[in-house]
Amino acid sequence: MMESLTKAQQELYDWLVEYINTAQHAPSIRQMMTAMNLKSPAPIQSRLERLRSKGYIDWTEGKARTLRILHKEPQGIKVLGAIAAGGLVEPFTESPEYLEIDAFIQQPNCFALRVMGDSMIDDLITEGDVVIMRKLPANETPRNGSIVAARVEGHGTTLKRFYQQGEKVILKPANSRYRPIEVNGRSVQIQGILTAVWRDYQSMN
Repeated sequence: MMESLTKAQQELYDWLVEYINTAQHAPSIRQMMTAMNLKSPAPIQSRLERLRSKGYIDWTEGKARTLRILHKEPQGIKVLGAIAAGGLVEPFTESPEYLEIDAFIQQPNCFALRVMGDSMIDDLITEGDVVIMRKLPANETPRNGSIVAARVEGHGTTLKRFYQQGEKVILKPANSRYRPIEVNGRSVQIQGILTAVWRDYQSMN
């Protein structure tokens, strides 16, 4: 159990966590003074020392901007247990896990696309959903069966399941109303592979 913080220490700590998470580097003393509405560095230095002694932060002596957060509160949305679509289960747990949405939205190699059309409905992806895609390195090829965003000459960009047979690429829909796209692999550019699907039910009402 970590030692509790005073209101002033908590205010600085919360600001430091947000700043470092956003900027990916530590702030200067002057930036901390501005954020805390202080005209002198002494109170900041005092709070930093107390945060350090209580185990919340640390830094490397003699090196500017090496401050780092040691104790991080869980981020994201609490996953309070399981829910059955049939019978009943106890939904709450004493030690909830957290769904870290930031893990998707802050990755530099990921991007989002809004789905148009219904060709992937059997894979539970429908019009209006937002798909989170991961860019593939130049030397990586999707596994057969992966859901990809593919740019196809003469067809545009499409979301489909990827299959490769020799030099031929087959992009299969998840809806029997649509036919697979079969083309030479040289005419296909894989823009990303599916990692998550976001559906906003409020906007659907």
